[in-house]
Amino acid sequence: MITLLHTQVIAIVIVIVSIANRISSKNPHASKNGRGMLFPRDSESRQTKYLDGMWDFKADKSPYQNEGFENMWYDQPLYKTGDVISMPVPSSFNDITEHRWLRDFVGWVWYDRQFYVPAAWSFMNKDLRVVLRFESVHYYCKVWLNGYEVMSHEGGHLPFERDITHALDYGGPNRLTVAVNNTLSRHTIPPGETKIENDFEVAQEYSFDFFNYAGIHRSVILYTTPAVFLSDITIATDYLFDTGIVKFVTEVGANDDVTKRDITMLYELINKEGRLVATVGGSQLFGGELRVRNPSLWWPVGMGYEPGYLYTLKITTVTKTSSDIYRLPIGIRSVKLLRTRFLINDAPFYFKGFGKHEDSDFRGRGFDYPTLVKDLNLLTWFGANSFRTSHYPYSEETMNLADALGFVVIDESPAVGFSKLDYFNNHTLDRHLDVMSELIQRDKNHPSVVMWSVANEPLSQYEHVAEHLRKVIGWTKEEDYQRRPVTFVTYMNPHEGEKEDMAVKYCDVISFNRYYGWYTYPGRTREISGALEWEMRAWYERHRKPVMITEYGAEALAGLHRDRSVMYTEEYQVEVMKQYFPVFDSLRWEFLIGEMIWSFADFATPQDIKRIAGENRKGVLTRQRQPKASAHALRSRYQSITLNHCHRCTGDELFDYLLRYKLTKRHSHAFEKPSPRLPALIREERVNTTLDR
Repeated sequence: MITLLHTQVIAIVIVIVSIANRISSKNPHASKNGRGMLFPRDSESRQTKYLDGMWDFKADKSPYQNEGFENMWYDQPLYKTGDVISMPVPSSFNDITEHRWLRDFVGWVWYDRQFYVPAAWSFMNKDLRVVLRFESVHYYCKVWLNGYEVMSHEGGHLPFERDITHALDYGGPNRLTVAVNNTLSRHTIPPGETKIENDFEVAQEYSFDFFNYAGIHRSVILYTTPAVFLSDITIATDYLFDTGIVKFVTEVGANDDVTKRDITMLYELINKEGRLVATVGGSQLFGGELRVRNPSLWWPVGMGYEPGYLYTLKITTVTKTSSDIYRLPIGIRSVKLLRTRFLINDAPFYFKGFGKHEDSDFRGRGFDYPTLVKDLNLLTWFGANSFRTSHYPYSEETMNLADALGFVVIDESPAVGFSKLDYFNNHTLDRHLDVMSELIQRDKNHPSVVMWSVANEPLSQYEHVAEHLRKVIGWTKEEDYQRRPVTFVTYMNPHEGEKEDMAVKYCDVISFNRYYGWYTYPGRTREISGALEWEMRAWYERHRKPVMITEYGAEALAGLHRDRSVMYTEEYQVEVMKQYFPVFDSLRWEFLIGEMIWSFADFATPQDIKRIAGENRKGVLTRQRQPKASAHALRSRYQSITLNHCHRCTGDELFDYLLRYKLTKRHSHAFEKPSPRLPALIREERVNTTLDR
């Protein structure tokens, strides 16, 4: 990742042991995850300026795609180098024009635009710093400001930024130039390969089944902070009976003439009504905890009286000459596994959701607020409570809205398409670890994120691939202070023999994809239920861990009907789904913790004889978000699955019952809280219940 601060600025990090003693107070320079990546938010001390809109754009079509660098396109306005077109940012560049060559272009493309800095951001103000941030550029990019390179970054989907305070022109126009390369190789994540066609034309090949959209996919932002500023905060929440607990560790950045003794911190927790419910502060207070009596917990949608309840944690960093204010939305909740149950706030949670894509007409993978809001409104319409960010991290705006609406998220890395053994090498491992660190650094404080997925469908039948995954899973657990469960999604087999999965033993939850009725037993829907139940039981019996299915389904062309269902008809898609439902209902009470259909909506793919019009048609919605027959069948199912919650849930149903309703008068033991005699009381009550029956 790129260094955040200018060379004249250093990070002052004071770490206090506060989250399970996992952060060493002997390290005064950086936290375990390095520098912070706080989402830019306006406040009394911070301002944001978005550089979204129309940029000039040009693809380098020279034989070796090096004309832009040889002729230094970054040293002048892009339009002076030849013909340019207007390109909206954010968006993928592939579908904006009618040119087929641009849709399939592989290599370097160039963007630039001009902007002005507000007068209030004057360079003469020593108490101000200006940061340039890109939310996502796919895949590799280099950035120049006024002809000088300021940063580069590898990997799409995650943000990167740089302090540019001393590189700006405060009295005139500034020119921002970005060169983007979408080439995938055996060392990238995701991986791919290239070949040369027609002498100089580059063609891209990859194994993942979605189109490799490219460009500046998310917002470009300028934001300011004071010279002494909050660089990062890590939180972990829990509750104990009627008390909510918010533990925190902060990092502060400052000029080198500021010491930690000069800094005073104030932390204020404010509820939705704007009332202060907890506060703590003091000199050099860079770690600690806040306690809230009778907290409103963050509950998933469908559970709790007010799902998605968020507090605002206001952090004020004060010195003699300045103060910095940052507000972080947080939810108080706990996540844990108990035998075969996935617990949120100690209540059993069942995933009923989707795998999906950031994908839409024209925009490709470019961020778009209307599409985001429409998609989450449709999740509500379905009665869903969760989704997986298949197969890459989604925008932080998506995560923020999931927090606010109470949708549960399985946060997945872009490690997809690892279909060859030589993709698993030391370089790839290092890159995979870096990606997980970046992902956790960005999403660690989102209450909606309850589990990490480190990969989708790797070749986990091989021992050295299993070792790769073991290292990544272990690294992820160490990086996440909340210790969320970690998984990867397999498509291998649970039994010994060919394609036996060698890596799921390292996961906390067994997540698998299976397409009975499509790739396996195509057209033979009667085979689905028996095969599915056998496999699910095999996963559990072998590993004794919770199991969830993260992909299942069939393709359907919207509007294609037959009175006897055949593959690709809407009727067949519904028939396949309904063969899965009874198995889910049966195993849900044993070890199954969730079901996620593939997929939410149809999405773009590379052209292939199996992909009609270049789309995967497994969506229950069309790419334009119109429902197929399967959408109504799934909606009926999801709305019929209700989840209960209680203020105190222990994982023991009888104990929960006793705590909620107390003992009846015919019993002599009445209690409000657990007592040392509780196990004996539970055993006694179970005996009485058996005798009554």
